[in-house]
Amino acid sequence: MSRIGFKPIPLPAGVTYSLENQVLTVKGPKGEVSTHLPAGVSVEEKDGTLHVIPNNDWESNPQSAANHGTSAAILHNAIHGVSEGWKKELEINGTGYRASMKNGELTMFLGYSHEVHAKPIGKYTTITCPDETHVVVEGVDKFEVGETAARIYNLRRPDPYGQKGVHYKGQHLIKKVGKRAAAGKK
Repeated sequence: MSRIGFKPIPLPAGVTYSLENQVLTVKGPKGEVSTHLPAGVSVEEKDGTLHVIPNNDWESNPQSAANHGTSAAILHNAIHGVSEGWKKELEINGTGYRASMKNGELTMFLGYSHEVHAKPIGKYTTITCPDETHVVVEGVDKFEVGETAARIYNLRRPDPYGQKGVHYKGQHLIKKVGKRAAAGKK
C-alpha cells in the first residue's frame, strides 16, 4: 500500500498543471516539466491541493499500487522544481584541477592531457562555476539536474588514496591506507 500516494500535494501560487492523454505538464515561474502518468492513475484538484487517485483495482494489482506512489512522488518533484528548483553542488580537489565556463560550456582540467567539457541536459538546466573548485547544477527537472551532475562526477571520480577528483558537496569520502602504512602493521 502506498502511503505517499495518498498524501495531498500543495499547489503553490503561480503553478499550473494540465493533463492531456496521460501526459502531465506542470508550469511555474522557473519553467515547465512534462511527465507521463501510467494508466490507472488520475489527478484531481481540491482546495488548492492535488490528489493522485488510483483506479478501482489497485488493491488487487501490485503494479497499479506501485504506480500510484511513484506518480505522486514524480508530481511532487515537478511542482517543487518549477516553484523552487533543484540544485546539486560539486567540488573539485587536486593539484591543478580546476573548472571554468567557456561559451556556455563547462571546461575542466582534471589531470588528463586534454580539457574535459560538459553541457547541461535539458532546456531549463544550467551549470555555473562560482570559482575554480566549485560547480553548481540547477534546474527544474530533478532527473535532468541529477543526470547532469552525475555525468560531471563521472569525468573524474575521487581517488580513494589521494582523494583527488570531483565529488558532491558534503559527500563522505573514505580514504584508504597506502601500501607503506599497511605493511608496517603486522
